[in-house]
Amino acid sequence: MTFIEFKKMLLDAEISLPQFSRLIQVSEKNIQSYKKKGEVPNPIAVAATCFAHMHRAGMDYRTIIGALELKAKTKKGAGFAKKKKKENASKET
Repeated sequence: MTFIEFKKMLLDAEISLPQFSRLIQVSEKNIQSYKKKGEVPNPIAVAATCFAHMHRAGMDYRTIIGALELKAKTKKGAGFAKKKKKENASKET
């Protein structure tokens, strides 16, 4: 699915991109990065399409997805911690 088609699905589901990202617990920055690629991954496309169809059918998908209590994934070990460890190791030798 192209990013433009994805955005149209969000419009059909009456949900903004920031609301969508919070609902599925994926950072908005990650979803915005697909704009440069021109396409969204299949799971994101499926979610947006399902939300649009559920909304048209009068289903409250926000409550259904909210009940899943999804957790955002976090990167472990990212940042400057590795760099500091390498610097300290090189100073000791």
